[in-house]
Amino acid sequence: MKFTAIVAASMVTALPAFAQDRADWPSSMGISTGSQGGSYFVWGSGLASMMGETLDMPTSVEVTGGPVQNVALVDAGELMMGFTTLGPAQEAMEGESELMPGVPAESIRALFPMYQTPLQAAVLTSSGIGSIDDLVGKRVNMGPATGTSATYWQRYFEAEGMDVNASFAGASDAAGQLSDGLIDAFVYAAGLPAGAFSQLAVEQDVTFLGLSEENITAFVEAVPTMQRFTIPADTYEDQPEDVPTVAMWNFAIAHKDMPDSLAYEITKLVMENNDRMLQVHASAVETLPENWDTNEYVPFHPGAVQYFEEKGIEIPENLR
Repeated sequence: MKFTAIVAASMVTALPAFAQDRADWPSSMGISTGSQGGSYFVWGSGLASMMGETLDMPTSVEVTGGPVQNVALVDAGELMMGFTTLGPAQEAMEGESELMPGVPAESIRALFPMYQTPLQAAVLTSSGIGSIDDLVGKRVNMGPATGTSATYWQRYFEAEGMDVNASFAGASDAAGQLSDGLIDAFVYAAGLPAGAFSQLAVEQDVTFLGLSEENITAFVEAVPTMQRFTIPADTYEDQPEDVPTVAMWNFAIAHKDMPDSLAYEITKLVMENNDRMLQVHASAVETLPENWDTNEYVPFHPGAVQYFEEKGIEIPENLR
């Protein structure tokens, strides 16, 4: 990959010692996110703005199909940075990605922890659907076809022998389809609160379906990278009770050829400005340095390693 510098020397002198060498920084970059209405898109838009302001790095947000596509784009060097849940990242590294079958992703590197993505399911209350098990034979939109949602909801339905009439669309479109009665359920995976669900809950009488103990056990067996999670009461309008579900951690990733100093500065920017990140999205409550160890699969970028070690966090050799 080839990068072009654009920053004047007067800007360099204000930067920390590790980041003073900007000669190999790109002139601009894009962040691979997800569909409009999803948490990745909101996150990416906010981070792009921060990078432009603080790092003098013009940054754009790329709408994509979500983590599976993001890993493929970053690994191929088509985009320098993206967001992914750890399940798709691990599978891609093992050569099991549906977009890169048999080709291990060897060029992705972790930058920083983001937040947990819970699986969520919404139906119109008027539908009479009261549980995940009631979705057999129903019209179910699962979000973008290559996203975390579609990947793992489909895997669960298949493991349980549940035949649903699946469709795929971006978060905003899927919410609109549910509102218009074109589908019976919208199942998704996104950080809390998911914008599409928030809007849907304001405009319609919605029921958020939780997972039963049997559902959770089956999910964790089908997808070992999942863990128990609770969507707190009042996350959405007219959601008076906690909703039990499962979740998977998200990480920002970069191509291995991202300059070390740029990876360092991006990691530092996010890790040391949590108040600003919370203004971008409430899920950033979990965007903390101590959550680095939720990643057990993706090697960290050397620039990120440099940042964490400055904070007294020792990244193990198997993750370097």
